[in-house]
Amino acid sequence: MTFSIPDLTAQLRTLGVDPRGVLLVHMSYRAVRPVEGGPEGVIDALLAAVGGAGTVVMPSWTDDDDAVFDPLVSRANSDLGVTPDLFWRRRGARRGNHPFAFAALGPKAANITADPLPLPPHRFESAVGRVLELGGQILLLGVGHDANTTIHLAEAMSGVPYGVPKHITVLQDGESTRIEYLENDHCCQRFALADDWLRARGLQRDGLVGNARARLVNSRDLVEVVAGQLRADRLVFLHPSGGGCAECDDAHASIGRSRP
Repeated sequence: MTFSIPDLTAQLRTLGVDPRGVLLVHMSYRAVRPVEGGPEGVIDALLAAVGGAGTVVMPSWTDDDDAVFDPLVSRANSDLGVTPDLFWRRRGARRGNHPFAFAALGPKAANITADPLPLPPHRFESAVGRVLELGGQILLLGVGHDANTTIHLAEAMSGVPYGVPKHITVLQDGESTRIEYLENDHCCQRFALADDWLRARGLQRDGLVGNARARLVNSRDLVEVVAGQLRADRLVFLHPSGGGCAECDDAHASIGRSRP
């Protein structure tokens, strides 16, 4: 069965998408398909679900830390899937002007994408922070919480003690400039714990959109719940040190150097 745009729109509304709200979307088109119009059809359905008064937001960062980011040219990271790279090219879409960019389309797009370079990437003064500020929803479409950047925001706001060295390249005074920074990063597999935390409180809605399993949660609810878990255990998202996860081992090793 090929899903039509009205089919997907109805599924999104049934799931609980706010018809006038802000919707931050992380997704896999492969999980949703087949859809009339392909990935563009999914974008059409998302925009229809929030309506003319709503705003859709997608990640739009790149995958090359050594290349200068150009918001008018640079492709979105291939790990994000095909849809985000099509989304920022939509007429009327706004895209952040730094390597950690998100793109947005709708009345709140300019506000959401206006912050300058955020370091660490998912601090409050960033697109994910603006979605939180606006009381937006998060839609995980065919992906799990391991793709949920708002959990990184909750980590940053909670002051987790790990900060892994990273770098990006930006244009400063006409010159390509490397900037070193610390990021609250790790493998993110344990972000899946948020499923049980949210469901236990009745704060996550689950369903199908196309052929994809979908999760919908309010950004403020997510941050509040995750912050509570981090108060109880600041390392809850890290695999045990020396347990075979190189990314989590790097995060453990960073503790005590300095905070992100």
